[in-house]
Amino acid sequence: MNNLAWIFLSTVLVNNFTLAMFLGLCPFFGVTSKVGNAWRLGAANTFVLLITAISVWLLNTFVLARTPYLRTIAFIVVIASTVQIVEMVIKKFVPVLFRELGIYLPLITTNCAILGLALFQTSRGYGFAEGLVFALGAGLGLTLALILMGSIRERIEVADVPAMARGMGLVLVVASCLSMAFMGFAGMGTS
Repeated sequence: MNNLAWIFLSTVLVNNFTLAMFLGLCPFFGVTSKVGNAWRLGAANTFVLLITAISVWLLNTFVLARTPYLRTIAFIVVIASTVQIVEMVIKKFVPVLFRELGIYLPLITTNCAILGLALFQTSRGYGFAEGLVFALGAGLGLTLALILMGSIRERIEVADVPAMARGMGLVLVVASCLSMAFMGFAGMGTS
């Protein structure tokens, strides 16, 4: 149990996919103009990460044991299929969210954080429970990064920021400050 807690905590804070490993930056910069969109996309990413972790474990355990050279291709197929299902469900049941997320919802398919999870889970030799905790931590870490950036960007919109500093330049400065703050967790767990 202690190992599972450490996997979760390190994935959310120490090895945050977005702020420490720089994976999933497309939605991080594209969708975070509102906190509501940020947490919804974070929830969709978390769901896809969990399904990916289960699929990767099944593929590694039962299908790809003798053909490791097919792993990446198989992972991409599973991720693309999962995202298509999530996109269809959101379009059917939450059309407003579907319109607000726009192109960023199908971009989950090419989100390097999703493929990174599959490759990291495989290379670290995680079992089923460890893979699920890893995926949950990665999803919550990504959601945390999206919400933090969304809340800061909402605050910037109403702040008196000089015209020269507005736009993506300021967003990049905020992202670098957030990243440095999360890099401070890198010393956790060392004696």
